[in-house]
Amino acid sequence: MTSAEHQKGRVRPPVAAVVVMAALFAPNVLWAANAADQLYERTLMTAADARCRLFATPIAAALDAARAQARGATLRSGVSEQQVFALEQRARAKAGAAACDSKDLTLAASRVKAAFDGYAQMQSMNYPGDVASWKADRASSATIPFWRLSQASTFGGDRLMFGLAGRAKAVTAVATFENGQRPYAARVILRDVRRTLGPYIANQSSRGLDGKVAPRNASLVFNAESREEAPPTLLPTGAKTGLAFRFPSTVAEAMSQLDPREAVIVEFAFTGRGSEITRKAYVEVGDFAAGRAFLH
Repeated sequence: MTSAEHQKGRVRPPVAAVVVMAALFAPNVLWAANAADQLYERTLMTAADARCRLFATPIAAALDAARAQARGATLRSGVSEQQVFALEQRARAKAGAAACDSKDLTLAASRVKAAFDGYAQMQSMNYPGDVASWKADRASSATIPFWRLSQASTFGGDRLMFGLAGRAKAVTAVATFENGQRPYAARVILRDVRRTLGPYIANQSSRGLDGKVAPRNASLVFNAESREEAPPTLLPTGAKTGLAFRFPSTVAEAMSQLDPREAVIVEFAFTGRGSEITRKAYVEVGDFAAGRAFLH
């Protein structure tokens, strides 16, 4: 089936046939006509798991990460957020109509387990984007904070690490500044999906992230909740010192709703002569949602 057929609401095959077919393929293999079909099948399976408890946590996390990747690929292909939402709703409705104890669903679940078992055992993953990439790591320590999901960025002579850190997967920005200045505050600024109809992408072919952010009046602004000296394990490679800013956990959920082609602003505020001075770093959204799901 093509995405156009999804959008026209044509009759889908029985849920058992759909999920059995989806189970035969590994997470990163394109089997269907396009990403929208992958999104449909993986959403269907995650919805069935949520209702019927088909999979252990590692398999469920691997499947959800694959679903998030398919969602990002669908948006990258040009399908609108509204169309993606409608497609996901249809998949969940189809999953809701399947009996949890049906033989076909049981068979489909067993094949999903086999297909995703190796993926579920992986401890790290890289999610490349158009400009930058996310690195996900399931390893954690009770005493030493490590990056669980991170992206590196440079802005001028300054450097940034941004992502989820520590066992709590706290939204964190760690920055070092070439001239030794120290910002007194930091903010994360990203598009408000409730007040916009889609991403603001000035030029699809441009690799500059500054043209892939929403205007301030269409954005959410999250202020850092804390500022402290960054632990060595969170510093950019080669850096000796830096500041760590921790943000509300709601930032991660808000980022997960964005289009993968978008960018997020991390803004640092410095005391100036009579006014605030800011410096902006840009983080590509990319497969943030998939990396986040991988960690669960």
